[in-house]
Amino acid sequence: MIQGVAIKKVTAHKSEDGFFAELAKAGEEIFHEIRQTSYSETSAGAIKAFHNHKEYWEMWCVIKGRAKIVLADIREDSPTKGEIEVVMTGEGDMKVIAIPPGVAHGYQVLGTTPMGIIYHAGKEYDPANPGIEEIPHDSPMIGFDWSAV
Repeated sequence: MIQGVAIKKVTAHKSEDGFFAELAKAGEEIFHEIRQTSYSETSAGAIKAFHNHKEYWEMWCVIKGRAKIVLADIREDSPTKGEIEVVMTGEGDMKVIAIPPGVAHGYQVLGTTPMGIIYHAGKEYDPANPGIEEIPHDSPMIGFDWSAV
């Protein structure tokens, strides 16, 4: 496991009219300061390129559809530098993934329906100074084979 990454399996408490699930709360290993919460949907089969937040944590949770989330430790001073971690998640198997600064992350939408993801960020997005390093999904620096399971 990549140092600093934390994953929480989300428990859905079902009732006759739906379910309730806690994603994250203060005191849990996956919880970090939240300065912005966003929601995004991505088309079936799409691959979202890697990106790296150099200064802040993110917490991701796929709540609609399914995704293969890929994490790559690109931190120079990390004992797990170069390691890749793959997390399969989404409907029926929700997880919250805490992603530290310096761990590149991207995803591939699985199945035939769009994927919806909630992500909490430790810094609010500033288009004038995004602080995000974008890395192509097929970057030789990471060397991930997206066709692999």
